[in-house]
Amino acid sequence: MDVFAALADPVRRDLVGRLAAGPARVVDLAAVHPISRPAISRHLRVLTEAGLADAEDRGRERHYRLRPAGLAPVHDLLATLAPPPIPATALDALDIEVRRTVRDHRKEPDEKEQTG
Repeated sequence: MDVFAALADPVRRDLVGRLAAGPARVVDLAAVHPISRPAISRHLRVLTEAGLADAEDRGRERHYRLRPAGLAPVHDLLATLAPPPIPATALDALDIEVRRTVRDHRKEPDEKEQTG
């Protein structure tokens, strides 16, 4: 399953957000949604197939945890959409112009007194 297809569903996005806070049991994840535990389990299976989550059986309970590496395609896409960083020297000319303007404004009252 494609990572973006898995994240297209709002319930699965919420589950990813909850798993980002730490591992959780299916019963705990299902408690905050108005859908059944089997439905939550199906959503979690989709996240697992997409490489976004890992499941671990502990006795009769199944615990899920986020697999951060699975979010790499999303991170890569966002990195291509972000504007390039502004180099530190890009605003040097603006800084010089601001300083020149401030200096010129300080000189104006003195020049008016001398001419008047």
